[in-house]
Order: sequence, then structure tokens, then C-alpha cells
Amino acid sequence: MEIKRKHIFSLMIILIIAVSTISMANAYVGTGFSHDIPSSKYDGLSASDILNSFNNTECHVEESAICTKVVDGDTIYLDNGKKIRFVGVNTPERGVEGYITSKNFVQKLCLNKEVGIDIDDSKHNDKYGRTLAVVIVDGKNLNEMLLKEGLAEIMYMPPSEFNPYNWGTGDTHVDTTHSSSQSAPTSAQSTSSSDAAKYIGNANSGKFHVQDCTAAKKMSEANKVFFESRDDATNQGYTQIGRAHV
Repeated sequence: MEIKRKHIFSLMIILIIAVSTISMANAYVGTGFSHDIPSSKYDGLSASDILNSFNNTECHVEESAICTKVVDGDTIYLDNGKKIRFVGVNTPERGVEGYITSKNFVQKLCLNKEVGIDIDDSKHNDKYGRTLAVVIVDGKNLNEMLLKEGLAEIMYMPPSEFNPYNWGTGDTHVDTTHSSSQSAPTSAQSTSSSDAAKYIGNANSGKFHVQDCTAAKKMSEANKVFFESRDDATNQGYTQIGRAHV
């Protein structure tokens, strides 16, 4: 009888361990993403300072509400009852390096302020019931801002209306070395023919690329300015992005 009891007890222990292991495997523990950007980087900056360093992006505000809580760098709560998970990006989890900086960045821009959301039409909610959306602050895509600041990694999980890889290559970050008062070169100032151009500038961002660069090909035709040489571009206040050509 004593042997049977020990046997049953051993089986129960094994069963408990097995169930615990399965539960841990199913629990979300994040991707392990971290960064070493210090929180002090944004201490002296106001929300306006940060927002003004980014250009407006194409955002469709479906709903607006007040942010009442910032859980971490990619999750916020709104006063309309929605829990928002920033779609397409992932920030460090609690206890991981970079968690505080990413959370504080979002908190500075969102907490107790009205934000807009553009809900993912392809997949409205994640498995935890949170609304998947782009968060919009003052016309700026906050999901994209996190990526460009290095505070988040891309986490693309199709189906999704949004492709975060496009955010990483777009010219939405303002180059503060390029004066906004400087007018864009006219066709007379730049190369008159795109066929002869070796470099293509973006009149909106003040940056230029080699003509076969992926970013140059994606650039809006309305923003393109053509240059025959690097000197032509730099003399007009443009800064180069990508590899250099002699």
C-alpha cells in the first residue's frame, strides 16, 4: 500500500511539472528585444520638441480618446475602454534593458493626452483582446517614431493592414541640419533630366540618395530633385543617405 501511495505521489508531481512547463511555453515572454538608449536622452525635451522632429505621416484617425495609462512602450489604455497594442512594433518587456526608456518616451507623448488610433483592418485584436492599431499623436505615427528612434523593433505578423518595414525606410524624420526655410531647388537649379541624374534628393526631408537606391525608387515623384553630382546636392544643403558613389 505504501509503495502505491509513493507511486501515485510521484505521478502527481510529474503531472504538475508537465502542466507548468506547458503553461510557461504558452505564456508570452517577448522576443528578448532590448536597447541601451538612456532615458536621460529625452529628459530635456518636451513632447512638442520630439513631435516637431518628425514630419506628418499618412494617418487615418478612426477614433480619438484620452490615454489614461502607459503599460510599456507598445501598450496603452484609453478612456473609452480600449487597450491598444501598437501594431507592427515591439518594445522591451518589463525587466529588460530599454524598458524604461521606451515606456517613458510613449508616456511623455501620450499620457493624459488625446491620441488617435488607426485600427488594423486586417486583424482588429490580438489573442489578449487588445486592439491592434497605429497610435497617432499630433498627426505623427508613434509606432513609426519608436522604430526610427531605436526604441522598438519591427514585429510584422500578417495578416496586417500595415507593413512596418515601410516605416523603417520612409523619410519622415526631419533632418535638423537642413533648414526648413530653405526653398527646394527648381528644375533649373537641379538636373533637368532624370535620365542624366546620378543622385536624387527629397525636397521634403533635405536628404539625397544614389539613383538606384531603394529609398529613391520609393520616393514620391513630387518630392524628387535631381543632381548630376554629390557636390551639386551638398552645395544646396542636402545630406547623403546610403552608399557613396565617386
